[in-house]
Amino acid sequence: MLHFPLWKKILISAVCGLGFLYAMPNLFNEGAFEGLPQWFPGKQINLGLDLQGGSHLLLEVEVDAVIREQLESIVDTIRATLRSARVRYGGLGIEGNGVVFQLRDATQSEAIQTQIVNLNTGATVTLSEAGGFRLELTEELMRERRNSAVAQSIEIVRRRIDETGTREPTIQRQGTDRILVQLPGVKDPERVKRLLGKTAKLTFHLVNAAQPYGDNTTQVPPGIMLLPSDDPSHVGDTRRYMVRKRVELSGDTLIDAQATFQQSQPVVSFRFNSLGARKFGDITRKNVGRLLAIVLDGKVISAPNIREPIAGGSGVITGQFTVQAVQDLALLLRAGALPAPLNILEERTVGPGLGQDSIDAGQIASVIGIVLVTIFMVVVYGRFGIMADVALFLNLVLILAVLSLLQATLTLPGIAGIVLTIGMAVDANVLIFERIRDEVNSGRTPISAVDAGYRRALTTIIDSNLTTLIAAVLLFAFGSGPIKGFAVTLAIGIVTSMFTAVMVTRMILVAWLRFTRPQSLPI
Repeated sequence: MLHFPLWKKILISAVCGLGFLYAMPNLFNEGAFEGLPQWFPGKQINLGLDLQGGSHLLLEVEVDAVIREQLESIVDTIRATLRSARVRYGGLGIEGNGVVFQLRDATQSEAIQTQIVNLNTGATVTLSEAGGFRLELTEELMRERRNSAVAQSIEIVRRRIDETGTREPTIQRQGTDRILVQLPGVKDPERVKRLLGKTAKLTFHLVNAAQPYGDNTTQVPPGIMLLPSDDPSHVGDTRRYMVRKRVELSGDTLIDAQATFQQSQPVVSFRFNSLGARKFGDITRKNVGRLLAIVLDGKVISAPNIREPIAGGSGVITGQFTVQAVQDLALLLRAGALPAPLNILEERTVGPGLGQDSIDAGQIASVIGIVLVTIFMVVVYGRFGIMADVALFLNLVLILAVLSLLQATLTLPGIAGIVLTIGMAVDANVLIFERIRDEVNSGRTPISAVDAGYRRALTTIIDSNLTTLIAAVLLFAFGSGPIKGFAVTLAIGIVTSMFTAVMVTRMILVAWLRFTRPQSLPI
């Protein structure tokens, strides 16, 4: 146990040196290492929401809206099928979790049933003797649609948050239909709420040529809907557009959207994929001179006049937009539309002052813990205690280095884990030193006592630290956000304390033994 080959000394020294190198950026202000090469260790520990302030949002996905949309799609499909077959019907609509309608002629029931089953809507078809149909969505299908909507919503929320540049956001599912969003360091939480609150469902509709505008009292013709304007140039205006219900082109064919300038005015330029470009070209070629309404979440954000065919598959959204507005709109279009609306159930904002108070309290607790442990080790074990204190300091350095390297998020429970690790870090040294003391009392020589102390205490050290490490892993696997932060720092502290206690302290002790050749151990 006392033999240290050269390669092992070099390895231990290299680990400690890299620890200092990776921990050093945390002593400087953020941005101090921006000009250095990418490979240089310049990363700092990410502070969590409770330490640097930010926003905490609990969102609810309106999963029932997804089911409703599925049923409305089935209604449209059935209506088109019955009209193409020239079958008279009535009462077509949504009832509960199904779609119902009644045939005027019950003798056509079997033929129509065959056509509806071939539509593969995923619903079970029930036929009554009087020609009444009911298409019911199964529980399995609805559960699958709800889970898919929540999973897709999490991905869209993540894209939107990442576009804002927020560092280390926490976005995770809670329960069946809720999403937890924590955004450390967010300076404009209202903007984030606006971005997350929009479904961003983009569609293109032709404006009614005979009567482009209307109001609440206007008689709306069949196949036409009355939509309000959300164009910034119409602020204070009650303008409403008469647009066709038929969607000429949807936003899911967009592949890019960017905030640009056109004639010194901020605009949003967009680009379609090959299928969307072909459809967009056909629409603009066949409807030159008409208004094309660009509809976002049920509001017309722009209705430009089609002056000429657009064959390139790209276009711009113009209006009296601000630079921030076009950036947000481009962000929403790039990230994609949410499958269902999101409701904000809970909102908390943590100020940076409160976070700084938590950091200061954690620093005071850490310093007190280090001082008390250091004094205890020196008083009880003398020179050996000083060696253990050196290892304790290196242990803290390595913890900071690993957190910086992994870009882990440090939270207030994480600081608690570090404070706990300070006390646990000397446990291994206490076991070893007590064992060495027993060996000295039994009459062994100094070198023999140290060798036996390390060899016989090693099994106990591994067992005790391994059980704690298993507990930390289980806390991380089954715990929530704060518990995971505690588990991460605890697990890192256990690994680094094992390294410093078993390797670093032993190397220092062996070097001291070889240099001084003591006749007795000062322990």
